[in-house]
Amino acid sequence: MKSLKSSRKPALTPKYVSPNQLTICGFETPFDQLLTRENRWVKLSGLIPWDKIVRQYDQQFKSIEGREPISGRIVLGAVIIKHMLDLTDRETILQIQENMFMQYFIGYSTFTNDEPFSPSLFVSIRERLSLAVLSSVNEIILQHYFPKEDERIITKEIKGVDDDIPPISEEPASVDDIVPQSSDAPAPIEPTPPKVPNQGKLLMDATVAPQNITFPTDLKLLNASRIKSEQIIDLLYDAQLHGVTKVRTYRENARKDFLNTAKKKHKTTKEIYKANGSQLRYLKRNLQHIVSLLLAYETHELEIPLNPRELTYLEVIRKVYTQQQTMYETNTKSIENRIVNIHQPHVRPIVRGKEGKKVEFGSKLQVSLVNGFAFIDKLSWDNFNEGGHLIDSVNKYKTRFGYYPAEVLADQIYCNRENRKQLKLLDIKLCAKPLGRPSKTALSNHVSPGERNPIEGKFGQAKVAYGLDNIKAKLKTTSESWIAAIALVLNLVNLARLNSLCFFSWIIKLFACKFGNSKFNFELMSRPYLFSISIMSNYFEAKKAIFNDLSTANIMNH
Repeated sequence: MKSLKSSRKPALTPKYVSPNQLTICGFETPFDQLLTRENRWVKLSGLIPWDKIVRQYDQQFKSIEGREPISGRIVLGAVIIKHMLDLTDRETILQIQENMFMQYFIGYSTFTNDEPFSPSLFVSIRERLSLAVLSSVNEIILQHYFPKEDERIITKEIKGVDDDIPPISEEPASVDDIVPQSSDAPAPIEPTPPKVPNQGKLLMDATVAPQNITFPTDLKLLNASRIKSEQIIDLLYDAQLHGVTKVRTYRENARKDFLNTAKKKHKTTKEIYKANGSQLRYLKRNLQHIVSLLLAYETHELEIPLNPRELTYLEVIRKVYTQQQTMYETNTKSIENRIVNIHQPHVRPIVRGKEGKKVEFGSKLQVSLVNGFAFIDKLSWDNFNEGGHLIDSVNKYKTRFGYYPAEVLADQIYCNRENRKQLKLLDIKLCAKPLGRPSKTALSNHVSPGERNPIEGKFGQAKVAYGLDNIKAKLKTTSESWIAAIALVLNLVNLARLNSLCFFSWIIKLFACKFGNSKFNFELMSRPYLFSISIMSNYFEAKKAIFNDLSTANIMNH
């Protein structure tokens, strides 16, 4: 039997036409046609609850004075497009300006050649869309598709129990009601609400989002600080105030000394130590000159010609000199709150211990993964122990879904004695290797290498496809907004994938209903990706957004 080959649609083969014969006016455009519903931006636009997330965005504008802000859908839509395609700010605006489907996605009713806003406005947008705002937008979208159905069921059960209890009288109680008639009378039993059963599986892990900075060394950091100090001296020096002779900085000699060591392919420890000491002395001289120049302004009660940005640089340079001088004198390579870049002083070295990347420079994230959807539970610019935040992630899981997870899958660093004790009290199964000498039954309870692949794959998807491995924002707030936007895009991509597989899920459910409690039905609910698809299918069936045929619904019910 011959194998059936998939038929490929042949590409269009238009004949070559000379540019001299092509005109803009004669170019045929498809804009007289309707937008196709099969386009990815049209599909994604229908999945996002714009009314809810725009309302959340508009809460930041409390003043009614001045010009009205840009539409929240335009702002949020542009951020989603930027990170979904991993574009620069300017390229994002150009793509929106040229693409009619993108303009529909951000809420335009007609095509226009005008840009939605200036590319430079993205900086202000990132400052406004903080980590908290984007995290709330992320959870609003997911709660729209995954409502707390279990809470509604429990509420109905509690209401049914309360119906059997006589109503409480609003009249004041008599003395006989307050004083018990007999000490042997049993106390009334108050109905206790039924406990919400634990459901779902929680995966958690930590990763680092590296910043887009040069690999830091002490020599390069001192050289950058020295150059910035020379620029500050040039801004502060005034011939009428400080005299005709300008203070000497020896910048040419300092640069020559730096290049003599930096250009060497192989540098010994002694050469690096000597070069660091040389740059420290140049930087110390420049800082002393800056102090004397500032003193002249203070003496004559004149305004210092430095803007807030330059004053911040000056404080950073002073701190860098203090840290580097301490490490130079003590001959050590680490110090608390170490600055590795003068342009981004909030970045810290994060020791990970992985092969090829023992130290990364950026923010550290703790991420929870539930049914393929990622949540940033903690973001810190300082290194932290992941084990101290497991219970916080479990509590946030309960806040999102209304119940605790049935299982928790995590690295060994999370599985300390305190966390094991807390999870046992909450009746949560920890899939990890037990402490001490394990029994035969306990060995089958630990995490296999493949069970945690989804969260590792999610990190790989975020870093390779959406730029989590190279955060290009420079400020602390804008970098956090950048990371939160990537997490939002990851969930939207997963949501669109589940939506496209709903019909496939419906076919699987038909087979499951036919075979009953068979092995096929068991695998449907045991595999995470099929279970996620079935959840999405149930939602769209409940909303009657996919199947409107009543006969098909009757077949599914039977």
